[in-house]
This record gives sequence, C-alpha cells and structure tokens, in this order.
Amino acid sequence: MSHSDTIPLHSTSQSDIDEIENLINASVQSAPAHVPPARPPSPPRASIPVSVSSSPFIPSNLPAKSSSSSAPPPPPPSSGFGSPPNTLTEPVWDTVKRDLSRIVSNLKLVVFPNPFREDPGKALRDWDLWGPFFFIVFLGLTLSWSASVKKSEVFAVAFALLAAGAVILTLNVLLLGGHIIFFQSLSLLGYCLFPLDVGALICMLKDNVIMKVVVVCVTLAWSSWAAYPFMSSAVNPRRKALALYPVFLMYVSVGFLIIAID
Repeated sequence: MSHSDTIPLHSTSQSDIDEIENLINASVQSAPAHVPPARPPSPPRASIPVSVSSSPFIPSNLPAKSSSSSAPPPPPPSSGFGSPPNTLTEPVWDTVKRDLSRIVSNLKLVVFPNPFREDPGKALRDWDLWGPFFFIVFLGLTLSWSASVKKSEVFAVAFALLAAGAVILTLNVLLLGGHIIFFQSLSLLGYCLFPLDVGALICMLKDNVIMKVVVVCVTLAWSSWAAYPFMSSAVNPRRKALALYPVFLMYVSVGFLIIAID
C-alpha cells in the first residue's frame, strides 16, 4: 500500500469528529472577552497594643507621680528604738523637766503600788538615780534637823545606813538569782523610802511619841507594801522570803531612827 492511498473513515466516526470540532468552536466563541477583576483586599486586622515596658505585670491605670514632686518627709525621731536622741546640746531646762517627769512617773508606781499589775517587774524599767539620791539625802537632813545635838553625825549615820543597806540588799537579790539590774534595784529601794520621808517630816513637826509610833508603823507598812511586788517578781517564788526579809529589816531600822531621835 502506498502513502497516497487513503483509508476512508466510517460515516459514524466522521460525524463524531465534526461534532467535537463544533463544540470547540462554540466554546471559544462564547468565552468572555475580558478578564474578571481581582479579588478585593481583605480589611486590616485589629492590632494588639504592646507595652514598651519590660515589666511582666499589667500596668496600672493610676496616674503616674510627677518627677517634680516634693521629697518625702523626714522620718520621725526614734522613741525607744534605734539611736537615742542627742541630749548634749539641748537646753538645761529641758533636761531638768525630763528628769523631773521621770521621777514623778516612777514615784507614782511606788506611792500607788499595784500587786496585781500584769508585769510588775518592768514597772521601773526606766530607772534613774536622781530620785533615790534625793530621798536618801532628804531623810538624812530631816533626821539631822530633828536631833538636838550632833546633827552632822546623825546625818552621816542615816546616809551611810541607807546607802550601804541599798547596796547590800541589791547584792542579796542578785545572789539569790534575781533577774534585776543592779542600779534598777538601787533605784527601787530608794523610791520606796518616800513614805518614810513623809513620816520623818511629820514626826519632826509633831514631837509626840505615840504619834511617832503610829506614823512610823503606817509609813513602814506603806514602804514594805510598795517594795513587795517588785522584789517578789525578781526572784524565784521559793526564795521570795529571803529577798523580802532584809528589805523589811532595813525599813524597820530606819523607823527606829525616826522614833529614837529627839
């Protein structure tokens, strides 16, 4: 068979080919001449504000303080804590008033003692020696003024008895295992002499033996009652009598001096 020879198609195949060509031509002619517009851009999304601060906490809505605000006020002066205030440059009258107020405050604890106080051992924690020194000197002067002869010797005996007795009684309390400061015990025993000072002053003004005995007994009981809650709380309860008996004995000796001097 030569190339020039052709094979005739079947009538059915020819019709199928014609139909396919017609469909292709129809689709091309019916296609739109222009390209559809592109899809419009989507609207922008809401952005989350990010704080420039590096703090991990949520920032507060309170207004910030101005940098030009005044400096904070200075701290108040210490009262009981920290370094005590400097009293070397204060006026003398301020020092005298402070010492007198302390003496009056400690004297109230002795004149109006309370055995049922919650913590009687710390009642004279703000002790001083000005008050006891004044009461000892005043009692010695009162006894010397009451004496008719040898006034200086009476003052010396009374002052030595009270000063040495206070030291010995303080050492006795410390040897018994008492929880008290040495000078605090001296201050306590000196303040408890105030009732006996009042009794000596009354006996000097009224020279009557019976009145002297009554006044001395009352003031002696008053002084002993004033010293009881402080001294008893400083030692062991089993040694309370060993601490209180010498105190009572010293006050009794002072009472005999008040009665005997004429």
